[in-house]
Amino acid sequence: MGSWLLVPELHRLGIWDLLKGWTGSQDYDIAPRLALQLINESALCVNRVRRKNSLGHQGFQLLNGMGWMCTDEQIHKLLDQSTMENTQDLLINLGHQRMLGNHYDGQVIAIDPHRIITKSKRVTPNKKKGSNETSQKMTQMFFSLCTKTGQPIMANMASTGMPASRATCSLLESTKQITRQPALIVADKEHFTKQIIEWSYDDGSFDVLIPAPKTQRVRKLINQVQFTPMWAGYALGETSFRFSNSTTNHRLIVQRTGENKENYSYSPFITTSKKPAQQLICQEYDKRWKIEEFFNFENKMGLNRAATLNLNIRYAKLAMTLMAQASTFQLRQKLSNDYKNWNAEHLATHILAWQDGDLRVKDDTIIVTLYNAPNHLDKSQFLNLPNILQSQNIDVSAP
Repeated sequence: MGSWLLVPELHRLGIWDLLKGWTGSQDYDIAPRLALQLINESALCVNRVRRKNSLGHQGFQLLNGMGWMCTDEQIHKLLDQSTMENTQDLLINLGHQRMLGNHYDGQVIAIDPHRIITKSKRVTPNKKKGSNETSQKMTQMFFSLCTKTGQPIMANMASTGMPASRATCSLLESTKQITRQPALIVADKEHFTKQIIEWSYDDGSFDVLIPAPKTQRVRKLINQVQFTPMWAGYALGETSFRFSNSTTNHRLIVQRTGENKENYSYSPFITTSKKPAQQLICQEYDKRWKIEEFFNFENKMGLNRAATLNLNIRYAKLAMTLMAQASTFQLRQKLSNDYKNWNAEHLATHILAWQDGDLRVKDDTIIVTLYNAPNHLDKSQFLNLPNILQSQNIDVSAP
């Protein structure tokens, strides 16, 4: 019953209209209702085994505008009829809605691949999640995220046959359609490629800051750098770097730590930004860890599993997850401070899934009663909800 708390957030984000556009449907069609069920399942952190009918409670069925639970076959047909291009457009439109809702506030964007091991029977190139792990079948997802709010801006998906640099350039192309303003991209060593860095330089929408691997060529450049001490045991220096068969010079900033030559340690970075080296390395780069926090925080919503390598289906499922994540983010803003940092599973268990409640209709209004509503909810945000939404110029009608 607690999932009904998400209804006003879905209204505020315009999710119903986004789903109708994605499915090419009208208010009376079934397709957007099926998609809505997937969104609410993700919010509940449920990977439903449909033969067990594990969500077969009347309140959940009605939440999606239906009196019954959809089947696996219906979900498969719904997701398979979408193309990756259509789903990408859906996520860009969601990003625009989130921009209007002030979900993104900052000039630093983190990017990172997120790889999920899959048990698919297909023959695919295997890939390692980490340098010390064995190669396995997996699906690749690529995310861009606002480091100030910790919210995802855009995501795309590819098989393991797709090079990370090509998928990343596609991700950045989509991201700039949402943000439409200059920003600094912070990434990890995997993104140190000529294609990504020179795309950034030529396009001009984003600057990049990426750690450089200590190749023989980079080590030779480090030996030529003149360092400026910043404080005890810490110094910065920089020189220029040029990729092979390129005429473009980029800044190579080197961080040196250690008290004397015997224990010096060097960390090189390449950047297209003109910001001071100290600001880039000491302030901006540490913000990259926000994206790792996002994966840990929201994984249970469906970012940790991939049953199929049909990318039409997987990408559409990812889009439903990101819609659920956007709505729960808005719900968190209405919680008291002690509870805003609950992860997705904790929120689903304590607020969305296990609330005792009652549904009834009076005239043309659905009335939801939550008994013993938790005191970490700001009740003033939900009482007389139609009036609240109308004051925000939001349509309160439900098809």
